[in-house]
Amino acid sequence: MIDAGKHNILGILINALDYETAVDRVIRAGREGRGLAVSALAVHGLMTGVLNPEHKYRLNCFDLLVPDGQPVRWALNLLYKTRLSDRVYGPNLMRKVCARAAEEGLSTYFYGSTPEVLRAMRTNLEKQFPGLRIAGMEPSKFRQLLPEEKSQLATRIRKSGASIVLVGLGCPRQEVWAYEFRELLGMPALAVGAAFPFTAGTVRQAPRRLQDLGLEWAFRLYMEPRLWPRYVFLSPAYLFLVALQACGLLGFATHGRRPSGELLYG
Repeated sequence: MIDAGKHNILGILINALDYETAVDRVIRAGREGRGLAVSALAVHGLMTGVLNPEHKYRLNCFDLLVPDGQPVRWALNLLYKTRLSDRVYGPNLMRKVCARAAEEGLSTYFYGSTPEVLRAMRTNLEKQFPGLRIAGMEPSKFRQLLPEEKSQLATRIRKSGASIVLVGLGCPRQEVWAYEFRELLGMPALAVGAAFPFTAGTVRQAPRRLQDLGLEWAFRLYMEPRLWPRYVFLSPAYLFLVALQACGLLGFATHGRRPSGELLYG
């Protein structure tokens, strides 16, 4: 197990750890009925915090921000000599958490995406992990929740008997959700993004070789051209800023700004 603590990448505190450590901490919190906010951050997710001080505050309140993207892992290795041999990829993290939850009899709840994706994902998860207990699945409303809807949703999840909730709302909505629901739920909340459609088989994943080379972005851009602003602007900005940090030419504060109110994403 590897756990080298949190490290400042452009002002965002990323955990330098491996899958085994991340899964162990999630399962332990689920077993103990303890809140734990977790997100798998690639470059886009990290940059949302760099550009927005309120979101930086949210992210740096998370218990675990794992290096989902290869460029995030590379930055940890470059700046802090963490020697991580692999990233902690959100879809794989979800599968590994589901496998351990099935082994230990912990129930899961899935929130986000569409009814069609959730149905396909349930079928595939039950095939892969026959012992997995799914306490509930609920699609996104694709809008902000009313305060009473937030309270009702938290109650539904708690009363379902779930020990772990996995959230697939897309970045940064899912991180806002995990931040705002953490204390209400009393269980781990994992923001895993594209893991839902990938697991459902409704969106293709990049070939493993492209993933290992850090070129998953090119495949996703080809498959989903609507994502072009993310890759055309944010990725070069990330590389430039990491270079400045590596050279000691620019420092990045981690404190952010406490959000002025709730966004209640659903």
